[in-house]
Amino acid sequence: MPFGSDDLVDDIMRTAPHTIRVFLAFRLACVGCPIATFHTVEDACREHGVDRDKFLAALCDCVPA
Repeated sequence: MPFGSDDLVDDIMRTAPHTIRVFLAFRLACVGCPIATFHTVEDACREHGVDRDKFLAALCDCVPA
């Protein structure tokens, strides 16, 4: 799995900008948020009431083969 629940949100979006569409689709307001540099995927999902496993699966599904 290329992404994990302990990965920082900002790191994911910077290294894999194609994942931004997944953050937006799950209505995670992380794009441009200054807290994204400190929040892990786990933190963001908990704060926004998003199922972490579904979100991680969607992130991984958007990775080009």
